Amino acid sequence: MSDYKLTPRENLIEVMKGGKPERFVKQYEAFDIPFRDLATYRWRNNPRPGEIDKVNNWGVTVSWAEGQPGAFPNHKPELIVCKDIEEWQDYVKAPDPYSIPEAEWEKDLEYWEKIDRSKQFATAFVAPGVFENCHYLCEIQNVLIAFYDCPDELKELIKYLTEWELKLAEVICDHLHPDGLLHHDDWGTQISTFTEPEMFAEFFLDPYKEIYGYWKSRGVECVVHHSDSYAETLVPYMIEMGIDVWQGVMNTNDIPGMIQKYGKDITFMGGIDSASVDHAGWTREEIAAQVKRTCDENGPLYFIPNLSQGLPISSFPGVYDTTQEEIEKYSKIYWAEHNL
Repeated sequence: MSDYKLTPRENLIEVMKGGKPERFVKQYEAFDIPFRDLATYRWRNNPRPGEIDKVNNWGVTVSWAEGQPGAFPNHKPELIVCKDIEEWQDYVKAPDPYSIPEAEWEKDLEYWEKIDRSKQFATAFVAPGVFENCHYLCEIQNVLIAFYDCPDELKELIKYLTEWELKLAEVICDHLHPDGLLHHDDWGTQISTFTEPEMFAEFFLDPYKEIYGYWKSRGVECVVHHSDSYAETLVPYMIEMGIDVWQGVMNTNDIPGMIQKYGKDITFMGGIDSASVDHAGWTREEIAAQVKRTCDENGPLYFIPNLSQGLPISSFPGVYDTTQEEIEKYSKIYWAEHNL
């Protein structure tokens, strides 16, 4: 029996507003994310861990190899959907989210109606996001070149994908009424963003303001954006977009500095790079050391200790659950040492 007075959701809210949390948030504990039970996830035909070369409903061939942190498209030349960004309309055909049968939504409702929203956010899941969908369809090198060589055509494609995301959001909100959102879109590598910040804003700021603005207009109170990357230079744009939590924050970002500068406007979730602990031969001791380090460095406000992976899972069995346990243990030590 827990001796905490605050539910995971309430404790997270205290962290986000700089209030008086009772403990560190244990990764995704404040979010119920039934992504495998979401009609739109089944309908999109995205791969699950271990599935190789599965063709999704955009026609993209995607694999999620065992031991890998997520899915990625197979971009052999013959498999690329959009062969020419200048003629993207000839290749890219969006699936219709309004075509999802009502029987599929009924399957979801059985689960969603049981979520205790006083304890957790009932959280919708969308992946891949706008930028990732561009490179899923076109291949990443082609997209990065298009920023310079074909900006007008790329903006047209982004507008098309944004309009599709708004339709997807509408059908999810109409049927499930989520109050949380976990949305994926990786915007950089471990050491850099994919574009200069000004170019990123030119192409993606307004589309994401529209997307996240719509989710919030439909009752979503907490937008969590996953980008396990360096993206420190994009934080002002994240705030303007309406992102409440940036999840996947890697240690190549200055996390303490971002908390000090931006914490009142956005919460940072990460600090434990998955590659540092989520591997064959992992040990509890190395996880405990990473938990202690990130909690000590970043503190309990505007920060959630978390593996950088974009779901409450790990690539190797036991890593996620052990990280939960070590955060719970260290919370008690930290609160006692700091008289909180």
